[in-house]
Amino acid sequence: MFAPAPFLLKNTSVSQIMAQVCIALIPGIAAYAWLVSPAILVQLLITTVSALLAEAVMLRLQRKSLKMFLPDGSAIVTAWLIALTFPPLAPWWLIVTGTVFAIVVAKHLYGGLGQNPFNPAMIAFAVCIVSFPALMSQWPSVGLQASLLEQINVIFGLAPRLDALSSATPLDALKTALKLGEGNIDVAQLRANQEIYGIFAGHGWEWVAAGYLLGGLWLWQRKLITWHIPLAFIGAMTLISSVLWLYNPAQFANPLFHLFSGGSMLGAFFIATDPVSGCTTPRGKLIFAAGAGLLTYIIRVFGGYPDGVAFAILLMNLSAPVIDQLTQPPIFGLKDKP
Repeated sequence: MFAPAPFLLKNTSVSQIMAQVCIALIPGIAAYAWLVSPAILVQLLITTVSALLAEAVMLRLQRKSLKMFLPDGSAIVTAWLIALTFPPLAPWWLIVTGTVFAIVVAKHLYGGLGQNPFNPAMIAFAVCIVSFPALMSQWPSVGLQASLLEQINVIFGLAPRLDALSSATPLDALKTALKLGEGNIDVAQLRANQEIYGIFAGHGWEWVAAGYLLGGLWLWQRKLITWHIPLAFIGAMTLISSVLWLYNPAQFANPLFHLFSGGSMLGAFFIATDPVSGCTTPRGKLIFAAGAGLLTYIIRVFGGYPDGVAFAILLMNLSAPVIDQLTQPPIFGLKDKP
């Protein structure tokens, strides 16, 4: 007796896939801790513990085996993505709130792993930035001299002067400057005169994005993701940013700034590629990711938020079932009659 199709299967478990995703995030995390803020390591610990506890509670309430489901690593990946998208100086209770909401509401209330229609980490980010916009805007200032202990005190509310340690991200600073100048500020000159913008995308942040790019290419080389989503996301963002930059370089930043600032690379390789909440057909992946890239740029430049990765991906999550339905490949062996 032969087993049913498919006959060629990868001997890869969920826990192995999640472990490799975490490994791929390490270059970006290392650059983050070294160049931006070592407090990200504390936030990673907080989110990981919170996610595992929330996962254990929900599994126990559903009478599922902790031994079978808890070590699969999916909660840890969600936790790491939350930590990497939240400000590293955010208070501990905000991080815990976002993480618990992602695991309990965005994941388990929809049926658990493989059933969630939205990316849990992006749901956590969207809920928290709408509910606590001021706290979600407190990022480390350029050249921050505070020690790790001082930053930990900020996270746990033991340091009263948070404003002295925080500043806007390059995306937020550029949006604010253009808004105050009513579009009359030369973007290139502004970036050249402020250290926050670094070499081309943000002091330290450009190397963090390069770390995510390196890890994402490793995932592609390992065939854990396909080329469709990263290429379409980056291509769409490059196209629209190039057109507007060439049209008016004094008001619109160049493509490199948008690709290597904010969450572009993280979104392209680690968030939009979520196989559960995204599209599954080859053409569907291209449409899904291109839409996410375009929406990310539109929200950044014309919307009310400095970065639009989370909202763009959530909007495309809504469209994913329809896109998949309309882009189903033909059944093998069947041809349309003339």
